[in-house]
Amino acid sequence: MSCSSEEVDPDITVLRIGHSLDTQHSVHKAMEYLGERLAYYSNGTMNVVIYPNSQLGTEREMIELLQIGSLAMTKVSASPLEGFAPEMKIFSIPYLFRDSEHFWRVLNSDLGSALLTGIEDYRLKGLGYYDAGSRSFYTNDKPIRQPSDLSGLKIRVLNSPTAVASVRALGGAATPVSWGELYTALQQGVVDGAENNPPSYYLSRHYEISRYYSLDEHTSVPDVMLASLPVWNRLTDTQKEWLTKAMADSVQYQRQLWKTSTIESLAKVKAEGVSVIYPDKAPFLEAVKPLHESFNGTPIGGLIQDIKGM
Repeated sequence: MSCSSEEVDPDITVLRIGHSLDTQHSVHKAMEYLGERLAYYSNGTMNVVIYPNSQLGTEREMIELLQIGSLAMTKVSASPLEGFAPEMKIFSIPYLFRDSEHFWRVLNSDLGSALLTGIEDYRLKGLGYYDAGSRSFYTNDKPIRQPSDLSGLKIRVLNSPTAVASVRALGGAATPVSWGELYTALQQGVVDGAENNPPSYYLSRHYEISRYYSLDEHTSVPDVMLASLPVWNRLTDTQKEWLTKAMADSVQYQRQLWKTSTIESLAKVKAEGVSVIYPDKAPFLEAVKPLHESFNGTPIGGLIQDIKGM
């Protein structure tokens, strides 16, 4: 039996969504809202069922389920997607976006749409971007106030060659570790720190070990909502339109939740005694200039220039 668009009632299409996040996360709540809006637009003829907390496997395993049409949708971070669509590495290049407004201007542009379309060769359909804020460093034993403070520190990064290169450019020893193993890796000193957004830092309880959080905001890596292309192609044009509209509503809803979650998470870790540092970003920007220049004359270099010009 398919676990994608299983039809318990011949008049109702059920889309199954798997993801790796906690049910308190803004993305999970946005998926619930997606289901509400989809039911509204379709007059109850389309519904979603959500499987959180990696019930259906790792992000990679869920992508594979999408590719064979056994799962309808999942959420992944854009960084690991560079293994499927090389252009996605753009999000792991540090200090490319000037601020949140610039970031969303790019995502909502033709360039942002083209990045989503680029993964269709892999039997995946990009439905939209969720906000995952900016990633910043947190460390166990010493604060990061300038790039030289990262020297000699093993920093956990996403499983992305570009994320590894970015942390190296800033002076750290980049070490890919799976999200589920990171708490123990920090506890046992396998890594000296990591980098992520405030809600993830708080909800994972990594602040219990890593007591310094430096808001250098080096990268802005969105979450990407993916659909199975085989499942998408089985939908009627009207169903595709309903799902597209529900996704757009869900994106706007999640962005508001994310803003609130970020403010609350920072307040909570401060209340727990975490030292939150607001470093001067100028030395960090200077440190990554050679990395930016290393893409000159490549397709990614062209994308960098297009984004900086927006």
